[in-house]
Amino acid sequence: MESEGLMDIGHGTDAIARPRFVNRFWPMPDITGFTRLLPSLRTNGGFRVWLPQPVHVAAPLGRIGSLEVRLAQNTADIRKAQRLRYRVFYRHGSAIAGASTMLARRDIDVFDDICDHLLVIDHASGRRSPQVVGTYRLLPQEVAARNYGFYTSREFDIDGLVSRHRSLRFLELGRSCVLPQYRSKRTVELLWLGVWAYVRQYRFDVMFGCASINGTDPDKLALALSFLHHYGRASEAWRAPALPKHIIGMNRMPREAIDPRAGLRILPPLIKGYMRLGCYIGDGAVIDSQFGTTDVLIILPVSAINARYLKHFGEYGAGGGTQEAN
Repeated sequence: MESEGLMDIGHGTDAIARPRFVNRFWPMPDITGFTRLLPSLRTNGGFRVWLPQPVHVAAPLGRIGSLEVRLAQNTADIRKAQRLRYRVFYRHGSAIAGASTMLARRDIDVFDDICDHLLVIDHASGRRSPQVVGTYRLLPQEVAARNYGFYTSREFDIDGLVSRHRSLRFLELGRSCVLPQYRSKRTVELLWLGVWAYVRQYRFDVMFGCASINGTDPDKLALALSFLHHYGRASEAWRAPALPKHIIGMNRMPREAIDPRAGLRILPPLIKGYMRLGCYIGDGAVIDSQFGTTDVLIILPVSAINARYLKHFGEYGAGGGTQEAN
């Protein structure tokens, strides 16, 4: 999910080898273009992590013009994603960097080592090598349970949501960002194409994560928060509240005072996209002073996704090789 509002907990993790979750947790589909690994076990600071053997280079999951989307394959790829996040969150955004983050010029936390990283790459950026211009971080439920838990749990009570749906498999989306000059329909579509291919390949049932709205004054964000509360609030079965020590009320305007079109229009593009897909919104928001944002919880069961979008992304998702989207 959009994650300008997620905290950089400031732990460098270069000493921890890049883990992966596939094969040991469930069978890997024999699809060219996705990582094939034979993981081994190692303990780091009391946490179990999976260490990969050398991987095959993945084919793109999708392509539009000079832009392609694929999974990160090595440490160098992950560092490119971290440098992009630093540029977007700290240089272009309002996040406040600590000394270690400023020195590294990368947005780093321990979750980077247990996640897969989706990359949008521009092959015509004019640089010596293709430029990473967009990224998403993907954390499967099985990996979270064997390591540090879900990142979103730092702001929202996810345990109750997961326990009510024990038969379903959850995928956390986070740390998403796109360079300002690439914030176009085709870049966002490629990110979603990659996410959808990943969801289909590994048969996830629910996507969730924090999404951020710029600003930390709830009164100035009253229309956006109230619109999400009245028009997107999850039913009891899918509800997950912000943690009591963080929660900010979202019901700041009565429903009858809201123009739905105006409410949707002022939302950040990613949240707007989630709403169109059919997402649910958790209870309460969380202010993240470090990033200068207000976070809401997005919950998107695959069963709730608008059929029109499922058909569109189904045409391009879950397959090796390059796909040309219109």
